[in-house]
Amino acid sequence: MRDYEEVTAFLGEWGRFQRLVFFLLSASIIPNGFNGLSIVFLAGTPEHRCAVPPGANLSEEWRNASIPLELRGGLTGPSRCRRYRLAVLANLSALGLRPGSDVQLAELEQEPCLDGWEYSRDVYHSTIVTEWNLVCDNDWKGPMSTSLFFVGVLLGSFISGQLSDKFGRKSVLFSTLAMQTIFSFVQVFSTSWEMFSAFFLLVGMGQISNYVAAFVLGTEILGKSTRLLFCTLGVCIFYAFGYMLLPLFAYFIRDWRTLLLALTLPGLLFIPLWWIIPESPRWLISRGRFQEAEDIIRKAAKINKVTAPDVIFDPSELQDWSSQGQQTYTILDLMRTRNILTITIMSVILWMIISVGYFGLSLDTPNLHGDVYVNCFLSAVIEVPAYIISWLLLRNLPRRYSMAAALFLGGCVLLFIQLVPSHIRALSILLVMLGKFGITSAFSMVYVYTAELYPTVVRNMGVGASSMASRLGSILSPYFAYLGAYDRYLPYILMGSLTVLSGILTLFLPESYGMPLPDTIEQMLLVKGLEYRPASSAKRNSKDEEENPEIFKSTSF
Repeated sequence: MRDYEEVTAFLGEWGRFQRLVFFLLSASIIPNGFNGLSIVFLAGTPEHRCAVPPGANLSEEWRNASIPLELRGGLTGPSRCRRYRLAVLANLSALGLRPGSDVQLAELEQEPCLDGWEYSRDVYHSTIVTEWNLVCDNDWKGPMSTSLFFVGVLLGSFISGQLSDKFGRKSVLFSTLAMQTIFSFVQVFSTSWEMFSAFFLLVGMGQISNYVAAFVLGTEILGKSTRLLFCTLGVCIFYAFGYMLLPLFAYFIRDWRTLLLALTLPGLLFIPLWWIIPESPRWLISRGRFQEAEDIIRKAAKINKVTAPDVIFDPSELQDWSSQGQQTYTILDLMRTRNILTITIMSVILWMIISVGYFGLSLDTPNLHGDVYVNCFLSAVIEVPAYIISWLLLRNLPRRYSMAAALFLGGCVLLFIQLVPSHIRALSILLVMLGKFGITSAFSMVYVYTAELYPTVVRNMGVGASSMASRLGSILSPYFAYLGAYDRYLPYILMGSLTVLSGILTLFLPESYGMPLPDTIEQMLLVKGLEYRPASSAKRNSKDEEENPEIFKSTSF
């Protein structure tokens, strides 16, 4: 039986239809770039200190000395969470005593910020941190908001894959785009941190779901050569473009509600695309809806100005495809055979570690030396050459060696940061960006690699499950940056070590370079790579092997 790509070869690889699908699906990813990491600025923590109310009856000298000094990051500065007890200071001020000369400040009793905080307006005019005082005893709420967003991403990855395989790529793409836009708009009117975080979780569910749906839809519609371009330079660079817009929006809009509204409204521009972007013909065929798939292919032929054959799907082939399409697949099919189970487990671990590194470094940009807006912009810009390099590697070299090289680069560079002297700040930033470069390249390639390993009937489910696993890493990633408050190098040591280990793991994955995209689980068993020999292989009965070749074929990659 001919495969789908052979049947539709008359359309060509880069006609008007393919270009239209390529750019429109890529454009639908732009909001993911600035919505996914908007929390960097929405929850930005400015410099702050305890507020001293006007009625404290303190002289100007005692008011200026009311905040104790503390050592933070190797530097001495005003405490963020403590002040000297105001009642004591008022008595000393009334007696005419002076701080430092008459009274040793270190001997005075301290108290928490009972009257709130004063926030610096140099960087942020308003964030959720300043609005709801998410500092000191409540400083865990900032990272928690980010983690809840990624919890939503986790749930979305789990649900969207199965919904997309059941109801179609297009339906899930646009319903989740609407979900992301609507709940993000409602977030603007949040009256409490709890309300903001609850809707942020729902935004996360929509955010990843439309990304995965668009990714798989483009993968299945576009041809082999164009598919690689779409998965790297298409989807990823448009995501980076959205990411680059984030610090530009945030630089000119310093109020978090106005910023969030500005980041939400572009989602309305994608409504007309419902009537332009088609459903995946591959998915329609897998569901036995051959006439709808043929109508889409004939329309594509008309757009490309090529003549479609009188019979696109041979009637003798329809029965075979129909039997595959009518079969119901569940997430348990990702563990049906030893081959697919091994690939699933390895993909889960790999995606999880890469996600920790990518989001950990992205969320850590406010903690780097220098301007937060410039650092965030650099973190976004470095992704563009990373995606270009990943495209070139995927185009010309085996998948697993390309990914392993990128992961080794990113991990080793992060481990070297601890060796840089503290006064050479520019070199530290350079190494962080180089680490981001390597991990971003791997993140780009892992989508392509995973999509090529799984067959059409469970591809969206496989990519969704792998993406779901990566969110366990992204949920933890805010706290990797948080560890920097205790040890400046600890986040880089942890992320670097995990990234190097993931590079080693990649070398054991099967190779998909140069192989046709599988449509069924049986075709997936033909993927070649490292041979997997059970412990009992030496005692294998040759007669059984001849009678049941499928069983033994499934034990090797």
